[in-house]
Amino acid sequence: MPSAFRTGTTLVVRICDRWEPREWFALSADPFYRDPEWGRDADLKPSKEGKGTMTQRYSDLAAELDARFPDGYAPGGVSVDDIVQLRLQNTFDTHLDIARAMAKVMRADMAAYDADPSRFTQSLGCWSGFHAQQMIKAVKRLRGTTKGAYVYLSGWMVAGLRNRFGHQPDQSMHEKTAVVDLIEEIYVSLRQADEVAVNDLFKDLKAARETGDAAAEKAAIAALDGFETHVVPIIADIDAGFGNEHATYLLAKAMIQAGACCLQIENQVSDAKQCGHQDGKVTVPREDFIEKLRACRLAFEELGVPDGVIVARTDSLGAGLTQKIPVSQQPGDLASEYIKWLKTEPVDAANPLLDGEVAIKVGGQLVRPVRLANGLFAFKEGSGRARVIEDCIANLTEGGADLLWIETDTPNVKEIASMVAAIRKVVPNAKLTYNNSPSFNWTLNLRKQVRAEWIAEGRIKADAYPDGTALMSASLDDDPLGLEADARLARFQADISAEAGVFHNLITLPTFHLTAKSMDELSRGYFGPDRMKAYVNTVQREEIRRGVSAVRHQHEVGSDLGDAFKEMVSGERALKAGGHGNTMNQFAAE
Repeated sequence: MPSAFRTGTTLVVRICDRWEPREWFALSADPFYRDPEWGRDADLKPSKEGKGTMTQRYSDLAAELDARFPDGYAPGGVSVDDIVQLRLQNTFDTHLDIARAMAKVMRADMAAYDADPSRFTQSLGCWSGFHAQQMIKAVKRLRGTTKGAYVYLSGWMVAGLRNRFGHQPDQSMHEKTAVVDLIEEIYVSLRQADEVAVNDLFKDLKAARETGDAAAEKAAIAALDGFETHVVPIIADIDAGFGNEHATYLLAKAMIQAGACCLQIENQVSDAKQCGHQDGKVTVPREDFIEKLRACRLAFEELGVPDGVIVARTDSLGAGLTQKIPVSQQPGDLASEYIKWLKTEPVDAANPLLDGEVAIKVGGQLVRPVRLANGLFAFKEGSGRARVIEDCIANLTEGGADLLWIETDTPNVKEIASMVAAIRKVVPNAKLTYNNSPSFNWTLNLRKQVRAEWIAEGRIKADAYPDGTALMSASLDDDPLGLEADARLARFQADISAEAGVFHNLITLPTFHLTAKSMDELSRGYFGPDRMKAYVNTVQREEIRRGVSAVRHQHEVGSDLGDAFKEMVSGERALKAGGHGNTMNQFAAE
């Protein structure tokens, strides 16, 4: 069954198992969305309750205010154009409005992906608003649009880099409010990018009017009317909920109010939570996890975000432990399906039940679940894949999740595709968010895969290339094996989206590693023999040549915004920072 279909001027979209009409929105083709019938601005029209979001247009606002103030000025001598500018710069009234609007963006993107799996979306994990802002600006320079680009908010990076207790591991050892604060900060930064960009467009408009250039004025108005916000969806990591289902609900509400349209929650035990790529992971029974999914859904509904998206993550592939044995009410229920994977020993005369031990009946036989000294129960070895598939089906059918996340130990398209194929036998349109994790040694993994395939196909002998870590050798970079591995890296996201139902590809910790690498690169040169040459070569010259707007750092943080506002209220009396003596003028032509 399709996820959407067009009838006349209406787009009917399937949302949470219901069909809803949407105004069809035509968008000219762009490098990312080649089909003009799909656009991420669809359904973001101004509402009766308040101003719109990214589709608010200069022409409409100017007409509205001209009707109110025919002489061009509001009381106190405030210019109508100045009011229009500030209205346009304020792209959203509240961050809850952002959550509502971005949820619609994600729903439209999900429908577009269902129609064409090549339309997957992407994000990078950001641990500050500035990282997110610069990422989205780069996407806009590259594509001319932000379509398909989100921000991922990683609990790992909050724990490691935004933690008042210091740099801590990904074990829910950071304050709950730190995640909320980062969502808020990211959207403040993205909205400021809007303000700076809109202010620049108004400078063009004013310059055109001052010179009487009608063509330039028309172009400036068209640019303002077509302005696309830097605000994009955030997929926000709520870890395992930081407590029971009520604690999950309270934190979810705070995250949504900060602007999150999408919450990602995992099926680990809150007080024993581990990074998805570490050992010692402990999962909760499926009923417990479904209660937390419901808590997130109720938070979205209470706050008027019916399109809110929930990503249900399962860590069962690498989790060999559970904290408790659920109570089964009848054969085949969620509890019995969870219990059947426990590692057990038979209870009989030769192996009797001792005081303090636990026994359960499985398949009519009394057995003893294997329990560790810490009271945790072990699963059968090799059961992870089957538990993942059952988790995912339950999360979609019983928990109402919208997207799945399967945490894997290696980046293997075929392995993930096989699990998704099993899930889709029950839920045909199941979609994934996939972690293209820095915890994987991508070079080594892909080269191992190529080597193994070539040996299996008879293309090479087993001793043609080294095995293990020797495959990392730089001597293989230009070798056919290295080149083939790199080619697979380049198309990995496209392959996994087409073959394994991955709607969203993200990298959790890129800005952690990028910051470490960049600071190492600059420090080695600056504190070494190159001194200032290191800064210029590795930073400033590249900023200029790539067109990175941050090279004009005063402008980037809103200096021109301040000047523009001073002019609005003070006119010729305004004391401006951007005059002849501003050294940022050295970059004006860049």
